[in-house]
Amino acid sequence: MKRQSVFKVIAMFMPFLVLLVLEGALRLFGYGHDLAVFTEDPSRKGYLVLNQHASKRYFANQKNATYGNAEPFAARKAPGTFRMFVLGESTTIGYPYMNNGSFHRWLQYRLSQSYPERDFEVINLSLTAVNSYTVLDFGKAVLDYEPDAVLVYTGHNEYYGAMGVASTQGIGHSRTLARLLMHLRGWRSTQLIASFTDKTAALLSGERLDLRENLMKRMAADQQIAFGSDEYHAGIDQFKANMNELADAAGAKGVPLLIGNLVSNEKDLKPFISLNDKQETSADEHFKSGIDLYQKGNYAAAKRELTRAKDLDALRFRAPEAFNPILDEIARTYKGVTLVNARDLFEKHSEGGILGKETLLEHVHPNLQGYALLSEAFYQSLRKTALLPAPAYEMPFDVLQKQMPITLVDSLKGEYEMMILKEGWPFNIPMPAEEKRAKTEEETLAGALVVKQITWRDAMARLHTHYAARHDTTGMLRVAEALALDDPLNPVSFDNAAKLSIASGLNAQAVNYLSKAFRMENSFERARMLFVILLKMDKPGEALPYVRYAAANNTSRFNLNELLTVVQQQAEAQR
Repeated sequence: MKRQSVFKVIAMFMPFLVLLVLEGALRLFGYGHDLAVFTEDPSRKGYLVLNQHASKRYFANQKNATYGNAEPFAARKAPGTFRMFVLGESTTIGYPYMNNGSFHRWLQYRLSQSYPERDFEVINLSLTAVNSYTVLDFGKAVLDYEPDAVLVYTGHNEYYGAMGVASTQGIGHSRTLARLLMHLRGWRSTQLIASFTDKTAALLSGERLDLRENLMKRMAADQQIAFGSDEYHAGIDQFKANMNELADAAGAKGVPLLIGNLVSNEKDLKPFISLNDKQETSADEHFKSGIDLYQKGNYAAAKRELTRAKDLDALRFRAPEAFNPILDEIARTYKGVTLVNARDLFEKHSEGGILGKETLLEHVHPNLQGYALLSEAFYQSLRKTALLPAPAYEMPFDVLQKQMPITLVDSLKGEYEMMILKEGWPFNIPMPAEEKRAKTEEETLAGALVVKQITWRDAMARLHTHYAARHDTTGMLRVAEALALDDPLNPVSFDNAAKLSIASGLNAQAVNYLSKAFRMENSFERARMLFVILLKMDKPGEALPYVRYAAANNTSRFNLNELLTVVQQQAEAQR
């Protein structure tokens, strides 16, 4: 009898044992991928980067999985460094400009100019086509890496993004089952089974995923979600639960959480799908009424009608209006959570307070003016919460807009990306006819960048060469600053920006770049350049440490001890 009981127990646990053995074997032989949020940076010892496989935990079809930025940060934060993680979706990653067009790069540049003596790490972990599930998981993960703040802008992908309501109907919108599914995708055995079933299903059906279709179409297909439906409310509940859980986790760790409320196009984008012809429930009718009221200057009534039209749009690529009150409530409920009122700032820069083409490219993605405003909203929130002290010199917003190192190639690349996006579903706007004229170098490089013939850094290198041939120092400086902003761990990029700043008569900016490079990598030449500029600026006290370093590490044929004595006397006299 006892023997039979033992056999029953063994039989009961045998499948689990087989799975464990299979899982161990797959890991031993390197099958599949580790889906942890971070992995070691292969090019920098002691640094971490976003794991390029991390998103596969959320996508049912792995071919749709998206990849984010690889922005390295030190596994052990250096003393005095202010570290921020940025979480969100395609808007947060900076689509369609990417690189320096994103709001976190606008913020990073302004911080570097306003606080030249401090070191900042602004690490963007955003991904396209994800939603609050990914933001929650990534947000909880970063809490273990000494963040001084976590910045979040998310909400537009709650229905069609990975693990969105439209893609999880099979599990009944259960967060528990969704969490279990995401956990299981991290198992190598699950990855093996999923790969087998996907290939088998494709073979039997004869259908293949058409990667030429834009990601919006692949993720949403023709799924419509009516206003007030169970799916509509499931999206709201999912967003609310995930964002509350993130706020609770950040609060438990004492990490400040800044959450931006959401903006989307209200007046310059008609509803994608209007389900009903009746006035009270027709998205199209409300939109027409709103535009008529807007043209008559009745902005308050127009705002109500256009907002209603957006909420009735059955193709939910724009977050429902209900999301912003949820974020406001979270900020009021949880200690350490700050609502970043981006919407208010966007409305102030839109006629009648109604959002449209002044700040947005299509349905949700900002133009460069919009990304600048989004950075301004987060910057002011960082200042108001005293996470950042008052700087000796604060770069004004209008100066930031003029000086931000976004090149014409970056701007054109965004325009071309938008043309391609709008040509496809659900916009279906024909591509404008090509002008019959010779293309500029910037246009050529932007076109090659869009179709992935060259990398962004290759484009910048060629643009720099083009400007150098034309003796365009201003253009060369903008490229050099763009490269320094994109690769803040490379002191050579700062050296190049400093030298061109000197050539442009921007001595204070040159000191900023050189001092950062010197902090990363001490060298005689950097010290020499710094004390020469600072002495020209009549700042012997600031020049003195660099004169001391240069005298102690002298590689020139000149004796710097006499200069050191003079500078010490000058510094003493100015005290």
